[in-house]
Amino acid sequence: MIYSFANCELDTQDHVFRRAGVPVHVEPQVFDLLHLLSRSGTELVSYDEVMAQVWGGRIVSDATLSSRISAARKAVDDTGKAQAIIRTVARRGLQFAVPVVRRDGSKSAEPEQETESRAPVIADERQIIRYATSGDGVSIAYAITGQGPPLVRGGHWLTHLDLDWKSPVWRPMLDRLGRHHTLYRYDQRGTGLSSRDFPGRGIDEFVDDLRSVVDATGAERVPIFTASQGVPIALKFAAENPDRVSRLVLVGGFSQGRYCRGTEEARQVARTQLEMVRAGWGQADSPYLKLFSQLFMPGGTGAELDSFIQMMLASASPENAAKLRDVIDSFDVSDILFRVTTPTLLIHARGDNVQPVEQSQMLAQAIPGAELIVLDSPNHVPLPTDPAWQELMSEAERFLAG
Repeated sequence: MIYSFANCELDTQDHVFRRAGVPVHVEPQVFDLLHLLSRSGTELVSYDEVMAQVWGGRIVSDATLSSRISAARKAVDDTGKAQAIIRTVARRGLQFAVPVVRRDGSKSAEPEQETESRAPVIADERQIIRYATSGDGVSIAYAITGQGPPLVRGGHWLTHLDLDWKSPVWRPMLDRLGRHHTLYRYDQRGTGLSSRDFPGRGIDEFVDDLRSVVDATGAERVPIFTASQGVPIALKFAAENPDRVSRLVLVGGFSQGRYCRGTEEARQVARTQLEMVRAGWGQADSPYLKLFSQLFMPGGTGAELDSFIQMMLASASPENAAKLRDVIDSFDVSDILFRVTTPTLLIHARGDNVQPVEQSQMLAQAIPGAELIVLDSPNHVPLPTDPAWQELMSEAERFLAG
C-alpha cells in the first residue's frame, strides 16, 4: 500500500518514505509511526495506540516518544510549532492535519486489519452535481458525495461546490461527513454554481432553497448539518416541517441577525462589514478582503486563508456579496424557536468574532432539549488545522449516530 499526504509518500511494501519524490531515511520506529498515522487518516491516534502499534505495548519514556514524534515531523517537513501535517492533541494523542490518500484514490482512515473501533472510510474523488428548483423558480446547485443514509449540509455565506471540493478548509469536513452518510450540500441562491440572479430579500426564499435539496434526497426525514447563516434557515425549516428533519447539528449560528439584536453596537458591526465587502470585493489583493478573511479564521494558515479568499471571489459578485450580507443580518427566527422539536446539537467557538457564542447560548435556552458544546477556538470557520476541529467532528458524528 502507498499512502500519499501533503507532498509525501509512504510505501509499505518497499518500506520507503519519500518527500517531494525523494527518498528520506527514517528510523524503523519513525516509519511505523508514520504508517500508523497514515492508516488512521485524520482520526485521532491515542498515545496508548502508538505504544501498542509502534513499541508492541512496551512502556517507553516520554523523551523517547517525543524524539520519535519530532523525527517524524522532521521527515515530513513539519515542526511542533507549525503542526501543519502532524498535530498533537494535548494529553490525548496525534493525528494528521491533512487528508491521506491510498494509491487507489480512496481516503485512508482504517488500518489494513480492521477493528470494531474504526469504521472504514471510502471517499470518492468524484462528486455528482445536479440542480433543484426552489419555490420561486431559482435554480439551486447541489452535490452528492459519500455513502450511507442521506445527510443535508445547509448552504451558507459563501460556498462554491467545485472549489469547496478542492479546498484545504472544506474538503476534510466533506470527507468526514461523507463517511457514514450520502452527503447532499448546496450553494445558496446568488452564490457558487446556483443561479446568480435571485429575487426577494427575506429568509423564506432561503428556506425554500433548503427544502428543494431535502426533497431531492428522496427521503422522508433527514438530518441537517449547517453553520453560520444556515442555522436560522435550518431552524425555520425544522419548525415548519418537524416531520422532515430527524436531527440538527448547528455550528456557529444565531437566531437574530445583527440588525435585529436591538443594540447599536451590533448594527454598527453589520454596517462595517458591509462596507468592507463593498470596498474590497472582487480584488484578490484587497486589504479589506484579507482583513475580512482573518476575521472569519484568525487561526488560519496562509494556504487556508488564500483558499478562502479564492472561494469567496469565485462564489459571488461584489453586488451579490453585499446583498447577501445585508439580507443575512436581517434574519430573525427568535419567535419560532419554541416550535423546534427536532433533537438539536449546538456547537460554537468560544472566541468567535463573527457570531458571538452568546447567540448559541440563547438558542440552547430557547430550543427544548438542545445540547450545547463550546469549543476552545477563535475561528468562526472550522479549520482542519485547529485542534478544536477534531472535537467538532467527533461530537457531530456522535450526535448524528444517536
